[in-house]
Amino acid sequence: MKIKDITAKKVKLELYQLVVIAIGTIDYCETVIVKIETDEGLIGYGEGTGVTFVTGESVDTIIQAIGILKKELLGLDAFSIDTIHRVMDKTLVHNASAKAAIDLALYDIMGKYAKLPLYRLLGGIAKQMETDMTIGIGTPEEMAKEAVKIVKQGFLHIKVKAGMNPDDDIEAVRQIREAVGKSIHLKVDANQGWSVGDAIRVMQRFAEYGVEAVEQPVPHWDMDGLSFIRSKSPVSIMADESCFTPQDAIKLIKKDAVDLINIKLMKCGGLYRALQINAIAEASGIRCMLGCMMESRLGIAAGAALVASRSNFIYGDLDSFLHFKENDQVKGGFTSDGPHITLSDGYGLGIEVDF
Repeated sequence: MKIKDITAKKVKLELYQLVVIAIGTIDYCETVIVKIETDEGLIGYGEGTGVTFVTGESVDTIIQAIGILKKELLGLDAFSIDTIHRVMDKTLVHNASAKAAIDLALYDIMGKYAKLPLYRLLGGIAKQMETDMTIGIGTPEEMAKEAVKIVKQGFLHIKVKAGMNPDDDIEAVRQIREAVGKSIHLKVDANQGWSVGDAIRVMQRFAEYGVEAVEQPVPHWDMDGLSFIRSKSPVSIMADESCFTPQDAIKLIKKDAVDLINIKLMKCGGLYRALQINAIAEASGIRCMLGCMMESRLGIAAGAALVASRSNFIYGDLDSFLHFKENDQVKGGFTSDGPHITLSDGYGLGIEVDF
């Protein structure tokens, strides 16, 4: 089955409210939907969502990259996922979100050909997973009120954004813990915002409030700093921006820098590379979280299928779709009830796309 055509278009996703994190503010999101057609009539859909201050990509660069990759991929076997990734990596350095869009569309095709939903194609049995909900940076009082709302919706896991002011971060976590009680699981994401010294000081306090993990406390390039923090921290350390590739995962593990790795499809280039990173982590005794950028329900359906298929994912951070108003151009894939995402039994991603 040969790749006959690859097309891409922008889709605008409307947020309910601003999302503020340590390295930027997100007030709206555009994503790229990719359509791959085969010579046997099967069609697959993928998604590429770039965040300029994380992946260095925008919707325009993603579309340009897909145009470049298309020239090299037309005529290749749609099932030859290893070859296709090698061709993409040889053609373009980085551009992970563009590669992810093509990757997801190919897995969608494979699922449709096999007449299996993606979670089954990946080897899973369970079709449901649980996600956390993220609180953006605000005043400690605002963040505590938001946490209460989230718990009332049934969420047991909350991710708290931090990294702009260490003392405010401590106070926000203190107020959130006081507001939601001891049974709610808290993780904190500093988005590279602290120094090594501040990170160690803050995490000593976070331990008092039962924080389970702190994500990316220092800049992505400072793996030595991350390693030093882990040696001093009473709280588990999770890498995010420090881990884009399987090679990054190996470096982090060799440096004893992490307890957990946050894998994102848009950051690593899709399901194929995500599976590699997870395998490296699992073989090294490192558990994983599957996170997201600002994907529509298409990208979230792919991520949820991966979590449902691999026991090494102990956390799911796939809440981006909850921050958007529903978009008629992308439907299906899963249903959600509070924190629970139940995958469709439709073949492939089970997504309906108006393309």
